[in-house]
Amino acid sequence: MKVPPLNLQKQYAKIKKEIRDRMNEVCDVQAFVLGKTVADFENHFAAYCGTPYAIGCANGTDAILLSLKVIGIAAGDEVLVPAFTFIASAEPIARLGATPVFVDVDQQTYNIDAADLEKKITKKTKAIIVVHLYGQTADMDPIMKIARKHKLKVIEDACQAVGSIYGPQGKKAGTFGDCAAFSFFPTKNLGGFGDGGIIVTKNKKYDEKLRMLRQHGSNKRYYNDLLGMNSRLDALQAAVLDVKLKYLDAWQDERVKRASVYSGLLLQEMKGDITLPYIEKKNLHTYHQYMIQIRGVQGAKRDRLVAFLQKNSIGSMIYYPVPCHQQKCFSYLKKKKGLLPVTEKVAKRVFSLPIYPELTTQEQKYVVKTIKKGLKNI
Repeated sequence: MKVPPLNLQKQYAKIKKEIRDRMNEVCDVQAFVLGKTVADFENHFAAYCGTPYAIGCANGTDAILLSLKVIGIAAGDEVLVPAFTFIASAEPIARLGATPVFVDVDQQTYNIDAADLEKKITKKTKAIIVVHLYGQTADMDPIMKIARKHKLKVIEDACQAVGSIYGPQGKKAGTFGDCAAFSFFPTKNLGGFGDGGIIVTKNKKYDEKLRMLRQHGSNKRYYNDLLGMNSRLDALQAAVLDVKLKYLDAWQDERVKRASVYSGLLLQEMKGDITLPYIEKKNLHTYHQYMIQIRGVQGAKRDRLVAFLQKNSIGSMIYYPVPCHQQKCFSYLKKKKGLLPVTEKVAKRVFSLPIYPELTTQEQKYVVKTIKKGLKNI
């Protein structure tokens, strides 16, 4: 049996006609960059998130970069960011000449640790990038309290958390900070047919400036008031995403159901030896990834288990084997091993199981059965 990490073919088959019709409309009009199709999707996405403004851009990395630019991050500044995340959360900081200051994560949620966060603040600290990892929001109440106390800007990296909800207020990811970045890479819960991204904000001045920054610093053709960049959302991507947005909540519900099935099967088969995804009370975890740990399986042994699953046609992945502070590109920061103990521990232990709305219980049983078999062979 083959169980991929996700199955976009099955998703597409169900909405193929709607997507083709919308793409044909764009082709008939022959307006492919920004324009009404993009504006309509921006409005729909802002309404979905519960924010007044949404600004489409080329990808999630640019969404973070543009957010940093609009809040004024520049050379010499420090920006706090978790080390246990995809490189795109930290890379834009360095691209602006600022310094990423890496923060440890909570050992249960894998999201940024508020206590360690406050310890890392200096006079040079200007902002915090909060990553909502794997589909669960970070603990935003203490983080926002720290930000207000120290007068820091907050950018949410919600690239893996579209539609995720934070329990205490019932608010969606992307509605807490000054700006929030989302990715529409095809593998995301809301994915396009290529690259795409968007920024949401409650700040009207940021909205106006971001629309200029994404288009060479211009709000009038050939008049450039700011040093911007070329980072625009294509109309074809917006058309696809607008169709998919209508189905997103239903797809999220199915992900939650599939996660529940996994948890039941794994507890039944490996109770006491398995660490399941931890969900903060009243949070809605949208399971961009379903990440687990198994007692005694770490480092090379974990890698061999993942390789065994892949050999048996199961799309298991490691997110992320090398934390940002240990990446070669950040070697100039001279961060020694052991500075972020939780991050370094979980990076050696976690791995993902396939999860998507169309996943069947039969496929999930095969995954769990293969894990048990793999544990005997590694």
